[in-house]
Formats: sequence, C-alpha cells, structure tokens
Amino acid sequence: MLGYVHALNAVAEAMRPAIPLLERLADVLGLVRSRRISRSDRIGCYAYTVHGSGCRFVSDNGTEVDVDFAADGSEVFDFWRLRAYGLSLPQPLDVTDQDLRSAVRSLQPLLDEVRPGWFSVADRSLRPRFAGDAD
Repeated sequence: MLGYVHALNAVAEAMRPAIPLLERLADVLGLVRSRRISRSDRIGCYAYTVHGSGCRFVSDNGTEVDVDFAADGSEVFDFWRLRAYGLSLPQPLDVTDQDLRSAVRSLQPLLDEVRPGWFSVADRSLRPRFAGDAD
C-alpha cells in the first residue's frame, strides 16, 4: 500500500519539471482537455494515458500507477488500482480484497476513505509536493 503511495509521489516528481503548467497532478486532465498536452505520451521514464477522471502511468520497468482525481483535485484510488499496481511490480504481489482492507486499516490515519472503497492520502507528508505548497 505504501509502495503505491511512494510510486504516485515518484510520478508527480517526474511530471512536475517536465510540464511547467502542472501545479498538481490532477492538472493533467485540464491540460489534455485544453489540448496543451496529448491524451497519451511519454515523459521521462513514464508513459501516461489520461482516462475519464484519472490517469494511468507506467514506468520503464512496467510498474503501473493508475489514479483518479476527485473534484477538488486530490488523488483517489481503489482496490482495483492497488491490485493492478501490485501485479505490475517486478516481483508481482497478488493480494486479496481482505489483504487490501487490512492494509488500509493499518494505515489509518495516513489514508482517508473518501467514499466506500476509495481512498486518498490524508497525511500531508506522504502527498506529492508541488511548487507553491505550504510547508
């Protein structure tokens, strides 16, 4: 679970310098809709594809980080995305829903359940940081 959060942070760190208009990772949606960037492309060691209300990032080693964005721009994810991340690791992890539920419970209050089965990083120290973020 924390591996997914760290991978999401790594994506944000790679995207920020590559796309100067990006203030937060969710801005990728608006940039695609305004046609300032393409719906899918490669930036550094990540390929990305924007979908619906989110984006799927795949690193050069095949690790997949798929994330949706809430209306406020926060990153949200569900068990399906966590499982896909685990299965895409160089040494794949195949976990059950029960394993994921236990992992989420063990990480509270670091994670918030924003709606049933959907989670967001609550602990600011674990969130991706961007220019202009308050310390």
